[in-house]
Amino acid sequence: MYAKILVPVDGSETSETAMSEAVKLAKDQGAKISVIYIADEYLAPAEGITIDFNRYETSMREYGLSLLHKMEEMARAAQVPVEGKLIEISDYSDHVPEKIIDEARNGKADLIVIGTHGRRGFRRLLLGSVAEGVVRLAHIPVLLIRARE
Repeated sequence: MYAKILVPVDGSETSETAMSEAVKLAKDQGAKISVIYIADEYLAPAEGITIDFNRYETSMREYGLSLLHKMEEMARAAQVPVEGKLIEISDYSDHVPEKIIDEARNGKADLIVIGTHGRRGFRRLLLGSVAEGVVRLAHIPVLLIRARE
């Protein structure tokens, strides 16, 4: 039986499907959901490109908080206890899968529900998928939710 389910979301359709599945499972198990959004704020611009970092960071936080609110409402509509958390990455040496595992440990989750095809762009191609990294590092069961085709 699961008591606390961790659901990392990124705004993709697959992560929304993962949240929906987690809500069903939590309702069945009498579990609580912890939904997280990881704002990967580290950005290494190419030479000669100017970026307004404050605006970029603010935009990422606002998007993450908005997405968390939407996911919390999904759980509440099903009468499932839920908490949302925004986690920020601001250092190039931090990686999303490790942050997810840290949150699972610190939050005492006993299951991670994650979509397999989220939006991670070019970094995903270089570093491997987030879901794959989570499976490799996980100390608890991981439920992978595939994209709908």
